[in-house]
Amino acid sequence: MQRKIIHIDCDCFYASVEMRDNPALRDVPLAIGGAADQRGVVATCNYPARKFGIHSAMATATALKRCPDLVLVPPRFDRYREASRAVHRIFADFTDSIEPLSLDEAYLDVTGSAHFQGSATLIAQEIRRRIEAEVGITASAGIAANKLLAKIASDWNKPNGQFVVRPEQVTGFIRDLPVAKLWGVGKVTAARINSMGAITCADLQTWPLEKLVATFGKFGASLHKQCRGLDDRPVQRDGRRKSLSVEYTYNQDLPDLAACMEKLPALLEDFGRRFARSGGDEPPHKSFVKIKYHDFTQTTMECVCHQPSAEIFAQLLAQAWPRGGKPVRLLGIGVRYADNPQTGPMSLSLL
Repeated sequence: MQRKIIHIDCDCFYASVEMRDNPALRDVPLAIGGAADQRGVVATCNYPARKFGIHSAMATATALKRCPDLVLVPPRFDRYREASRAVHRIFADFTDSIEPLSLDEAYLDVTGSAHFQGSATLIAQEIRRRIEAEVGITASAGIAANKLLAKIASDWNKPNGQFVVRPEQVTGFIRDLPVAKLWGVGKVTAARINSMGAITCADLQTWPLEKLVATFGKFGASLHKQCRGLDDRPVQRDGRRKSLSVEYTYNQDLPDLAACMEKLPALLEDFGRRFARSGGDEPPHKSFVKIKYHDFTQTTMECVCHQPSAEIFAQLLAQAWPRGGKPVRLLGIGVRYADNPQTGPMSLSLL
């Protein structure tokens, strides 16, 4: 049976909840985040703010420079969790195969559903209608035969829209897609692939599997499938994160610790964006740094830390690199979550 996967993503979730609770905020540039004088970052912002180039994980101070009239409000995680629970209750009315990705985002497997004669398109429309009617915010949806394509499709008609990638459309849809849209491809990896001559998935399809694996390791095998629109990952019902991290493999080995430190800001920016996207209401248990040396040996340094920061990651990197003391081909930073998490509001300082 052909799988039917829906990816639902609420539109600028935190900001939408704030605008719902205070309609006066609807038409002004609005950001949710920490104060500039406390080295805060933007968790999310509404669409008027995005016109100024403001985005998640941007330093609040930078956001205020771009838009001096920006209205900044602190996060209210109790309200966001309440809205999230209401959204997820709606999901559960249509399927029990739900993989939460964050407070406002989830995959739903509706394969074989009896709702709407099994039409995933109509199910997604009804879910979005109910979210707006019952929760007071909007959501966008992507519908496809796998998680990769469904997630990409959910961005296609944002905000408050949906897009379907039918099985017979996959080949044409994926060919023109920028490689930056693929799962796990951040800005640095995308730039690296682009510099090697692959801009679209059609370009990447010309690379043999052996070249991709030699260049990107195990991730190369994933890229080989993804650029063809293939993804057999199931929707996992237990979607709670155990960790969140980013890592880059560099074109040229980093010769020493100083060179590694120079690459840390880009890692921090990417990690900050993903951390903000994850919801940020579950404090991490540990922070860690991963190093893979030029000879493929590797080491990881971690510490108990409930509030990761640039300083913590820099300290871990400084402690970890001497273990090998060799040129570095890969750097990664991230956090691990406790088995029995304690939820509560938190901020992230990555400046």
